[in-house]
Amino acid sequence: MATILRDLSYRYQWLYDAIARLSALSVGGEARFRQLALQGLPLQEDTQVLDLCCGSGQTTQFLVQRSRHVTGLDASPRSLQRAQRNVPQAAYVQAFAEKMPFPEAQFDLVHTSAALHEMAPDQLRQIVAEVYRVLKPGGYFALIDLHQPTNPVFWPGVAAFLWLFETETAWQLLATDLAQVLEQAGFRVSGRSLHAGGSLQVLQAQKPA
Repeated sequence: MATILRDLSYRYQWLYDAIARLSALSVGGEARFRQLALQGLPLQEDTQVLDLCCGSGQTTQFLVQRSRHVTGLDASPRSLQRAQRNVPQAAYVQAFAEKMPFPEAQFDLVHTSAALHEMAPDQLRQIVAEVYRVLKPGGYFALIDLHQPTNPVFWPGVAAFLWLFETETAWQLLATDLAQVLEQAGFRVSGRSLHAGGSLQVLQAQKPA
C-alpha cells in the first residue's frame, strides 16, 4: 500500500503538491516550510546556491527571488522537467546527490528540503561528504527534514504519513542524530530548531573557513 501511494504521489504532480501543502500546515503553510531553513543566512543576489534534490522546484522558486545564481540538482528527469517549467530562472543538473558533477568549493550555500529521509544511512553520509566538498570555506548547508516527534500528540500523524508514503529510510532517519552526522563530516552546526511538535528539524551547518 505504501509503495502504491508513494508511486502515485511522484507520478502525479497535483497529488504530490496536495500532500506537501497538507503536511506544511503544521508549520504555517508551504511557503513558510520551504523557507524555514534559510532564515538568518547571508543569502544575497550574488550568492552561489545549490538546491539539492530540488524536485519540481518547490523551494527553488523562493531561492531565485533572493539570488541570481541558483542551480537545482535532482536525479529524476521528470522532476527536473517540471522544475524547468515552474522555475525557469534557475539552472538545472541531472545527477545523484552522492556524486555531484561540480568542482570543489563552488557554492556558498547548499540547501535541501525533505530529501535526506529518502536516503539509506551510507548514502546519507556520502551525500553529506559531497555537500562539504562542493561548499566554499565558510559556506552553509541548510536543511529541513523529518525528526522523531518530541510531542507524543504528533506521533500518530507522523507514523501514518510514513506508513502510507515513505520507506524504511524515513524510519532510519528518525533514529539518526543528523547533527552528529554533519559534525563527523567536518561541519560546525550553527543552528538547530525543531518544529511541529518536534516532527521536523531545521539544521544550519557551516564549513569552517
